[in-house]
Amino acid sequence: MARSGAGIPFLLHLSLLLLLHLGGECGPSWTLGCASVAVSSPIVPLGSAVTASCTIRRELCHGLEQGKVRISWMLDNKLVAGSQRQGPGGTEVSNLTLPRFNHTQARLWCCVEWNGTKQRVGMAEIRAGYPPAKPLNLSCVLNLSDYGLTCQWEQGTDSHLHTSVVLKCTGKPRPLPEGPRVHCSGCCRNRTQVVTGCTPQGGHSHCTVPRHLLQLYRQMEIWVSATNALGTAESEHLYIDPMDVAKLDPPTLQSIQSIPFQTDCIALAWDVARGTEHMELQCELRYQAPDNPAWALVTGIIGQAGTAQRCGFLFGTQYCFQMRCRRSSASALAYWSEWSAGRNYTTHEKAPTGKLDAWWEAQPTGVGGRLEVQLRWKAPRQREANGRVLGYRVTLSPRRRGRDPPTVCNTTHTQCNFSVPAGTRKVYLSVYNAAGESAPTEVILLERKGQPLAGLRAVPGGERSLWVHWEASLVPVIAYVLEWQRVTAEPGSVCWQMERDGAATTALIQDGIEPFQRYNISLYPLYKGTVGVPVHTAAYSQQKAPSHAPKLHLRKISKSEAELCWDPLPVEMQNGFITSYTIFWADSITDVASATVNPSLSSFVIQGLKPSTLYKVHIMASTAVGGTNGTSLTLVTTVLDDTEIQFLFLILGLIFVLLMVLLICFQKNERMKEQLWPSVPDPANSSLGKWVPAAVPQLQVLAGREPGPATISTVTVLEGEPGKQPGKEPPALAVAPPALPRPYVRQEGPGEPVQYARVGGAGYRGQRLLPEPVPRFYENLRGRGDGGGAGDWGFPEEPPATFPLLQGLRIGGAEELHECRAD
Repeated sequence: MARSGAGIPFLLHLSLLLLLHLGGECGPSWTLGCASVAVSSPIVPLGSAVTASCTIRRELCHGLEQGKVRISWMLDNKLVAGSQRQGPGGTEVSNLTLPRFNHTQARLWCCVEWNGTKQRVGMAEIRAGYPPAKPLNLSCVLNLSDYGLTCQWEQGTDSHLHTSVVLKCTGKPRPLPEGPRVHCSGCCRNRTQVVTGCTPQGGHSHCTVPRHLLQLYRQMEIWVSATNALGTAESEHLYIDPMDVAKLDPPTLQSIQSIPFQTDCIALAWDVARGTEHMELQCELRYQAPDNPAWALVTGIIGQAGTAQRCGFLFGTQYCFQMRCRRSSASALAYWSEWSAGRNYTTHEKAPTGKLDAWWEAQPTGVGGRLEVQLRWKAPRQREANGRVLGYRVTLSPRRRGRDPPTVCNTTHTQCNFSVPAGTRKVYLSVYNAAGESAPTEVILLERKGQPLAGLRAVPGGERSLWVHWEASLVPVIAYVLEWQRVTAEPGSVCWQMERDGAATTALIQDGIEPFQRYNISLYPLYKGTVGVPVHTAAYSQQKAPSHAPKLHLRKISKSEAELCWDPLPVEMQNGFITSYTIFWADSITDVASATVNPSLSSFVIQGLKPSTLYKVHIMASTAVGGTNGTSLTLVTTVLDDTEIQFLFLILGLIFVLLMVLLICFQKNERMKEQLWPSVPDPANSSLGKWVPAAVPQLQVLAGREPGPATISTVTVLEGEPGKQPGKEPPALAVAPPALPRPYVRQEGPGEPVQYARVGGAGYRGQRLLPEPVPRFYENLRGRGDGGGAGDWGFPEEPPATFPLLQGLRIGGAEELHECRAD
């Protein structure tokens, strides 16, 4: 037993240890009842202060009997600090104050430290929120099918607290019907009134008070009450008779007919809904034409089931009629019934009335003296058509009683082309339906030669309309005709309208106007007896950036300029008036450059480009609203300009031609060859060379005018006739003049000296020499020009002792030698 008793505390401590260990940082609450947590209020206003206290009893907390108890606080999982003191009876008390509680719902834990861990020993749950908000816009309606009163309202802001909402009503108590009793939520009775009502289900903001809780034909007070732990709020109170807010079933239209015939009045008969036969009703009637979205409303129809009359309807027009009712004695809060099912009725027709607006174009055909006329007119308005139009008739004269005029056109369209005799100036246009034909409209075919107007312009009136303005004419105007046509690649139909007010200076055109499309507008003034010459303008009802930009083409390029061109954008793609074109270009180094081009141009020359450089170019087309970029064009400038290339080819051509001419001249012209390269005979092959003996002595000749001896390669010796003495001439013997010496030049080789010699004819010492001819530029060659010494002329340094006698010998341009002495 002792062992058994000793093991119980151990097992208790072990189980407590395991339980606390599983609690984590602050384990689960201690369920042994050793701690109690108290708060100032479990439900507080959001943002207010909260106070709490935790009391620990040592004797009830096993394992904490010994040692100091340390108490701590946690708000959900957040540690908060509190104060601790010793309470009466050996208890430990900790107090906590939260100055601002901003949680809508939170748990406040009291924890103690045991074996180094915080363990939860007590908890209090706190909720915070706001008082209930006031319900708004309370309204009720009585359903006559079950006579239940259904009320609805709007909830206020969320209070973050559980709130109970009750619809309450008060009135004189009524006996409950037989059968099971219907639950009445929130009823309270006293001596003067009975409070009844209903409670909305599922959080909705509406509920229905059953018939047995209502007092019909008596005023009741109705309101909504919202209550939570922080307070109560009520809506505005309604004081109504439930029958005043009854929503009746719609009446039924029985019949509609015209009364009397051929007038614009109709009579309607209707029946009230079942269950409202005993009520005095106030009803409304509305009707609508198919082409008019607006409803015409007829009010003040008082009474029970019966009939009603209404006038002012158009002839031959289909109408849709509807009706609704409510109690006539109801207050302003009473509800109208729903509109009844629509009933269609078409009024009877009568012959069309009024005049037609007509416009024409006339020109001679040149065949048979006739006039081709295109006549256009506007269809009559429904008020003038008086029914469904069956067709139009054009005649050359007005219709007279008992006789139909000749008809030139009978059509169901609003235009007609026909030819008339050239002198025709009037035609007559009429419209007819099933009830008859209108009076004819006289159309005078006037010539268009009057004074034109000034200052025509058009501005947008909306996405699908244009306002046209012009200046008033000095000449009285009867009417104006406006024509407009959409600008497209293929011409379309022409729209027009007539302004009957001759003093007008503005007009609104709407027919066929579309945004982002260009329209050409023409204005014709109609004078008395003539039509004015038209003036024209163009306009858009709305603009945007172009759909595309034009495509660039390279027309011409040089080393510093590039000429670009482009095709104008189609009008359909412009989406507005083109205000400018902008050209952008850039190479791989410099920034982008641009230039703005007038929209009337279709080409541009970029200047200041670098030679042999790649550029990328693109164009942007702009309207007043925005611009659109085109695709990029890549181009490379040339190295030379065209003129430079042409000049270069010209120079090369001239050089080539000159070379060819020189070549031909050299090949064909002997005189040219003789002038530049003369044919010089070789003295070695001359006849004088044959007279030279086999062994030619060397001769040293001293030139009188030369600075030294000269070297000669060949010497020819002329011997005199036998029997004659030198220096003596026969006086009477006629001697033929000696032949002129022939010069020669012999070129031994590159760098070799050139020898020059002239050998005279036969003669003796003291003979008279012939005058020497002036040598040509190639004849007087004197070696290399280094002094003309003996070595230069080829003479030996030591001439032979004796030489044959020479007469008339000249070497290298020296004076003639008259004698040479041999050894």
